Amino acid sequence: MGKKRGQKYDKIIDAAVKVIAENGYHHSQVSKIAKEAGVADGTIYLYFKNKEDILISLFEEKMGVFVDYIKGKILDATSIEDKLYILIHMHLSQLEKDHDLALVTQLELRQSNISIRFKVNEVLKGYLGLIDSIIEEGKQEGEFDPDIDTRMMRQVIFGSIDEVVTNWVMKDHRYDLAPLAESLHKFLMKGLKAPQRMEEPR
Repeated sequence: MGKKRGQKYDKIIDAAVKVIAENGYHHSQVSKIAKEAGVADGTIYLYFKNKEDILISLFEEKMGVFVDYIKGKILDATSIEDKLYILIHMHLSQLEKDHDLALVTQLELRQSNISIRFKVNEVLKGYLGLIDSIIEEGKQEGEFDPDIDTRMMRQVIFGSIDEVVTNWVMKDHRYDLAPLAESLHKFLMKGLKAPQRMEEPR
């Protein structure tokens, strides 16, 4: 059975992002989240089982919107190179717009227990599958090296983007994040390109 949805659900999710970013997951009582959302403590339990459920749900909701948004943008791309750039740029720009969400996804979700980390990995599968599809399409089109291991390269791509965002969060957002997409894209393309494509004059 799916979760209840609606305005209160969305308010609780957004409140949880803010409260967890400000206080850390372990110091974010359900009562604090309820207060931020403007609902009674008991209302939280109409939508979520516990605090862990709130954390996983907020990641699921935000990641779902995130992946759908990137998929929509990629549909308009005319080349595989552009598709990869869009994915990188959208990842960086979306988190740059929401400092609280970036802090929660990059730090708080990583410090949580094994059960939460396992569920986070399940939620990430949709995004990782999107990266896989770009790699596979590039290989089929002859743009990417056909000998590349898709799973390994997906880990390299996601890990690189993820590390760039984490470093930005750790440095208190002291610089713009989205402009880093171009150099990261160039770096990753060098590792992906088919040998004959690398030899072609630009």
